Amino acid sequence: MLPRFHLITDCETFDQDALTRLLAVLGEDVEGVAPHVDAVQVRAKHANDREVVAWTRRLVAELSSRGTRVILNDRLDLALAAGAHGVHLGRDDLSVADARALAPAGFLVGATCRGPEHAVNARAEGADYAGVGPVHATSTKDGLPDPLGLDVLAATAREIPAIAIGGITAARVRDVMAAGAHGVAVVAAVWKDPDPPVAARRIAELVHAA
Repeated sequence: MLPRFHLITDCETFDQDALTRLLAVLGEDVEGVAPHVDAVQVRAKHANDREVVAWTRRLVAELSSRGTRVILNDRLDLALAAGAHGVHLGRDDLSVADARALAPAGFLVGATCRGPEHAVNARAEGADYAGVGPVHATSTKDGLPDPLGLDVLAATAREIPAIAIGGITAARVRDVMAAGAHGVAVVAAVWKDPDPPVAARRIAELVHAA
């Protein structure tokens, strides 16, 4: 099943402490209970390649029995080396078509899309889903365009399964899901909350109830 709730990492360093913190947010591995986070997106802008591969490989091993997918942002080569389940490609990264040609069967390929025209191209090239945003204003990432809003999200979601990103909070989940989003991707709504595990669980409940 295509993941619906993506939790993006917010790690200053990729070490055991970061892994322990992430696993605490994901919760205990309880047999027969679906994970409340469907996918972890590893965002590693400032770590070196070896650190990213080693850390992601450990994360994949930790989550192997849970069904939680691990998606590495930007770098297909590192995703494949780490045994990740997918890659999420930005607008300036490797093309979706090239990634699809190199990736094994069943490997998830996501693409950042700013509107329906991008989504049409991403779908034609073989993307499984589009990260659509920023839907709302966000300070999590620099250099983003103005917020797209719910109308653009809705139009994009008609072309490809859309994962809404950018300023997504628990209070906004119902609106983005009602606009047609397949799911959401969050950073601050979980990591900046005083109780990240509870925040993640609440967002998951809202997403999966939609």
